[in-house]
Amino acid sequence: MTPCVSRCLHSSTMGLCPRLPLLLLSFSTLLVQEVTASEFKICAYNVEKFDSAKASDSRALHTLKKIVSRCDICLLQNVVDAAAVTTLLVSLNRYDNYSYQSVSSRSLGNSPSDMQQYVFIYRVENVNVTGQHQYEQKKSFVRPPFAVQFQSKNIAVQRFILVPLHAEPSQAVQEIDRLYDVFKEVSNKWNNTNVMFLGDFHASCAYVTRADKKNIRLFKSSFYWLIRDKVDTTISPDTNCAFDRIVVHGKPFLKAISPLSGQVFNYVKEFKLPTSKALEMSQNFPLEVTLKSSALLLQATPLLMLISVLAIVQSFLSAL
Repeated sequence: MTPCVSRCLHSSTMGLCPRLPLLLLSFSTLLVQEVTASEFKICAYNVEKFDSAKASDSRALHTLKKIVSRCDICLLQNVVDAAAVTTLLVSLNRYDNYSYQSVSSRSLGNSPSDMQQYVFIYRVENVNVTGQHQYEQKKSFVRPPFAVQFQSKNIAVQRFILVPLHAEPSQAVQEIDRLYDVFKEVSNKWNNTNVMFLGDFHASCAYVTRADKKNIRLFKSSFYWLIRDKVDTTISPDTNCAFDRIVVHGKPFLKAISPLSGQVFNYVKEFKLPTSKALEMSQNFPLEVTLKSSALLLQATPLLMLISVLAIVQSFLSAL
């Protein structure tokens, strides 16, 4: 206990400790810093046709690096060249204090001219991969989901499954509905119902209407859509559509997510980029969601207790 607080505890006047409010503010600031440092962020970004040419553009690579480095896990969609991911990883590991690795699907698609990969880039200090599974049911998806199970001792839900989907626009209703079948398969495989679906679902505007929802099993009550229908996930001022989504299964997983943290990351505003330059990267904004830290409660408890004690002392002395 500081000398100032000690004197306050043995004093009948507030004048002996004029710095007590400042101490309360200081401890509150420490607590906020602790919360910020303990955030675990999952992101998803459709980088349109991410290839070596885009990775060799220093401005585009710098922007992508800043987007990915905000996240403990970042799903990249529409990756058409594995060499581009290597370039990004080298740049990230040179730029950041964390070490990054990736896990990727094979090239997926119906057309040789439009084969894409799902790529998860993650911080090895905070999370590790415990399993991966390529969904194989024929004719279910143009780009079948590539599910990955992650584990982290730092968050409230220590084992969870991420299931990406870059839906084919003309088949969006059917593909989103079939994610329910993917859920059953991966949850049984790993005995884990903490499942998050994320990606560019094309789940809005002309591709998925309100009437279409009755045909989509993922709108059942056990699934929670964190990005609502009225959220604009597109960059162009000419569109206003919630194409990109994050959906979680089950209340235990939902409780592990920081309230209202599922949102669009507007990097155009954040990085002060011209819209035209952002559109060269993608038509879509990245999405993000924050998971609560299991360690945070243990680390924050002493501070919370001390703040409570100081508040009581200040209230008592003020009444004298």
